[in-house]
Order: sequence, then C-alpha cells, then structure tokens
Amino acid sequence: MTVPLSLGQWERREALMLRVVPHCALAVSVVLLLLAGSSPFPRLLTTLGLTLVAEVWLLVMDGSGPAWTRRPWARVVYFAVFTLLSVSLVYLSPLYGFFAWSGYLQVPALPARWRWAGVVATAAIVSSTYVGGIQRIDGSTVAIFLIFTAAGVGLGGGFLFFNTMLGRQHDRRRVMLGDLAEANAQLEAALAENAGLHAQLLTQAREAGVLDERARMAREIHDTLAQGFTGIIAQLEAARQNPSQWRRFTDQAQALARENLSEARRSVRALRPERLEQARLPEAISGMSERWSQTTGIAVGVETTGEPRPMLADVEVALFRVAQEALTNVAKHAKATRVGLTLSYMDDVVLLDVRDDGVGFEPCDADGGFGLSSMRQRLLRVAGNLAVESSPGEGTAVNASVPALPSGGGA
Repeated sequence: MTVPLSLGQWERREALMLRVVPHCALAVSVVLLLLAGSSPFPRLLTTLGLTLVAEVWLLVMDGSGPAWTRRPWARVVYFAVFTLLSVSLVYLSPLYGFFAWSGYLQVPALPARWRWAGVVATAAIVSSTYVGGIQRIDGSTVAIFLIFTAAGVGLGGGFLFFNTMLGRQHDRRRVMLGDLAEANAQLEAALAENAGLHAQLLTQAREAGVLDERARMAREIHDTLAQGFTGIIAQLEAARQNPSQWRRFTDQAQALARENLSEARRSVRALRPERLEQARLPEAISGMSERWSQTTGIAVGVETTGEPRPMLADVEVALFRVAQEALTNVAKHAKATRVGLTLSYMDDVVLLDVRDDGVGFEPCDADGGFGLSSMRQRLLRVAGNLAVESSPGEGTAVNASVPALPSGGGA
C-alpha cells in the first residue's frame, strides 16, 4: 500500500525535480551534440564552452538556495540569463532544444506579471529547433514556427495553470495544517486544563465524601448509641428508684445495650436498621414504638393509612430514623403521657406525623438542636421535608414528608 506524501515531502521532491531536470536536459543536449559530430571543431568548442557557462550558472543558482526566490528582481534576472543562454545554445545547435524546454519548469518561479512573457519566450526558442534553428527562420518556415510557438504557448500555459492550481492547493493545505496545528495546541491546552480540573474535582469529591461520611456517622451515632445510652440510663435510674423491681429494669437495660450494640455495628457498615431488615416499614415503626413505650412507660398509638408498599431503602430508613428521633425527643423533653404516630401512604408522598401531649416548646429555640438538624438532613437526602409545630403547654407535632419512591425505582 502506497503511503501518501505529506505536504512538506511533496514540496521538497518538487523543488528537487526543478533543480535536477535542467542539468539532465543540458547533459542530454551535450550527448546528442557529440553523437551527431556534424559541427565544425571551432563551433563545437564554442558550444561546449557556452554549455559550461550554462552549467555554472545553474550551479550558482542552486547553491544560492531559496534566498534569491524572495526577491522578484533576482528571479527575473535568473530567468533572463537562462533564456539568453538557451537562445545562444540553440543558435549554435538546435539539439539544445532539450535544454531550452526546461525553461517551462522555471516559469512558475517568476513574478506573476512576467510568467506569460517567460512562456512565450520559451515556446519561441523551443519552436525554432523544429525548423532547424533560429538562423533558419525565414518566409518559408515562419508559419511552421508560429504554429509550433502557439502550441508551445498552449502547452506552457497549461503547465503554468496546473502549477498555479497546485500551488493554491498547497497553500490551502498549509493553512489547513496550520489551523489543525493550532487546534491541536488548543486541544492539548484544554486537555491539560481538564486534567487539572479533574484532579481538583477528585480532591473536592474526596473531601465532600469525607464530610458526608462524618455527617452520616454523626447521625448514626446519635440515632443509635446516644438514644440507646439514654434508654439504658433511664432504666438504671428506674431500678435505683424501685429497688424491688431492679431486676426487671436491669434486664431491659441489658437488652437495650445489646440491641444498640448491634445497631452501632450495622451503622458502621452502612446497613439498614435491623428492624427494617426483618419487617416492612409500618411493622418496624410499630415494633420500635412498642419497645420505646415499654422502656419509657409512655403510651404510644401507631396508625397506618393508605396501602403500604415497599419504598426505596433510603426513604424507609429516613422515615424510621425520624420516628425514632422524634420519640427520643419526647422521652427527653416533652414530659408527655401519650404519643400518637400516623404513617400515611398517598399517591406521590408518604407522610409521618408524631404528636405528643407534652409541655411543648418554642420551635425557634430548638433550631440549633442536633436531633432536629439530623432529621432535616436525613429527609433532605431523599428530597423530603420536615415541619415542627409546637407551643408551650400545647404539645408538639413533628410532620415529615418524603416522595413515594417505590423499591427498585430510580431516585
């Protein structure tokens, strides 16, 4: 399979061809002159001497490199000398038409306004060889000379047109390659910037993950260990105040300790509460409420409305922990005699209401409490809301609402 040449490779090969062809054409003319052997010795010597001059001129121009092409007048001078040498050599021997023909290859190097003059001059020199030389042009050969000259001009014009189109194509490709190089540079800069942003995002995500995990552990500790210790302390105080029933209270304290130790282990492993693993949400809340009622001695009524259905795990955990925290707050602060929990399943939301008949409080005074803050954070993680209604002497109502996201559905 042939690999296409790149723009730089093509231009280098084209430049090499333009330099080599005139030398080759001059060498062919010399070989033909020597093989013909029809020129007198003085004329042959003069022709060879002028051939040497032409070769030196070509070598000088080749040695100057592209420097002369940057000056329009230098290109005109080069072609004028080249044309003069061609005319002289063709005058001495028509066999140098091969050398004169290479002038077509030199024309594109001329400034634009001189190119057609170069084509006409080259065509005229080459056409003179078809009639036997410049000295043979007369009335009988002028028609043939003009016909061949016109044909040569057409040929040279076609070559000039092709070369011009090829040059424009090269220019377009050069511009495209320049644009591509610039685009690549911009892409590399963008990739470098994206790599920096990616590293920054990874750092921020790592830090956010650490903070989120700390917040989760704080909530879990508050909802398990802290509440468990509160229940254990309550049981031990009851045992102290009722020595005759100390065994019953210490047994309950022991059971609470074991239960909360298990919950603490599950929290560290980011597992659901054990009650939710063993039962549905309404039964889990009922079981937790009954245990809380036995521990605190406060009557609890649990009611479920609507059609219970499995919810997304995070939604059920949030509602369970909110109910647990709400009951813990009642035991700590409310001095209530009765608590009612209502779990309502609706079409698009699930509601949890926890009401007590305790002493109540001013909600604005409890904004800084960790319990309420923990409940709000849990609900926010599942796009839920928390509302607290209370006033001194009127009891407290905690209302939680979460979207009814079915188990296995997208959040």
